[in-house]
Amino acid sequence: MQTLDTFNRPLRDLRISVTDRCNFRCTYCMPKEIFGPDYTYLKKDEVVSFEDIARLARVFVDLGVNKLRLTGGEPLMRRDIENLIDMLANIPGVDDLALTTNGSFSPKRVRSLKDAGLRRMTVSLDALDDPTFKVMNDVDFPVEKVLEWIDASAELDFQPVKVNMVVKRGVNEHSILPMARYFKERGHILRLIEYMDVGNSNGWRLDDVVSAKEMVEHVNTELPLEASDPNYQGEVARRYRYKDGSGELGIIASVTQAFCVDCTRIRLSADGKLYTCLFATKGHDLRALLQDGANDDEMRQAIQTIWTQRNDRYSEIRAENTSEKPKIEMSFIGG
Repeated sequence: MQTLDTFNRPLRDLRISVTDRCNFRCTYCMPKEIFGPDYTYLKKDEVVSFEDIARLARVFVDLGVNKLRLTGGEPLMRRDIENLIDMLANIPGVDDLALTTNGSFSPKRVRSLKDAGLRRMTVSLDALDDPTFKVMNDVDFPVEKVLEWIDASAELDFQPVKVNMVVKRGVNEHSILPMARYFKERGHILRLIEYMDVGNSNGWRLDDVVSAKEMVEHVNTELPLEASDPNYQGEVARRYRYKDGSGELGIIASVTQAFCVDCTRIRLSADGKLYTCLFATKGHDLRALLQDGANDDEMRQAIQTIWTQRNDRYSEIRAENTSEKPKIEMSFIGG
């Protein structure tokens, strides 16, 4: 079934936040000044159960979704997430099941994720040197541990691993080329991400954004690039091939090169609210419908109505004072 919004964008990609908690305090996502020791997280009984997530995923698949991604917060902080992965991996129609993690856990756990049915691994890493990375994660976490996770993922055929690097001017743009060299040599896909105004707590300023154009030109000075076609409609990253044939680089440019026109993504928060945009100001409470006893047909109709009325294009109209509106934090609905 194909479900189209008001701009004829199909519903294809469901991102599922399984927790609002994270063990990092990245300055662009969960700054310590806001998410400190006294911050109130969701209580256990406020978080959607694995059974309800799997049930909702089946309904989304009926509406055309074929890609699922588990996010957070940090999704591996959700106890027994392998059980959820197993449930989702066995839903007919799910062609892709991925997870985004900060890679801070024991590499031994990669095996259990693979065995449960996870198909792709994305790891967040913002620099290769400890001083810069620790400034970004703000919890004194070393690079080496994340690289061990990436290596373990590659050894278990999560290949290529996608590595997400948020670039913030004056903080880690000097790390772009070292990151590109390192992951090019290892056959992984580095994705450079413009610093985005997600939520209202990260102190975002346009002056802090290193544009996609700058990033491509920077890499191209040493590692020649050429543009590549997208793999599918709605792909977030703009793809570039290394001219020597040794792999690819991705650029996610929500700020300077909006991709709203092809956006096929919808997001389920850890407390069961549905958000039709990363920059959304409010969600739709699916958990309440579940608790009220809605059957699958009623859930399907509710989700279909939400999507068919969707008209989000935040990145295209960012300049129209929209950046000052209150938005949901990235840690709550995933990236």
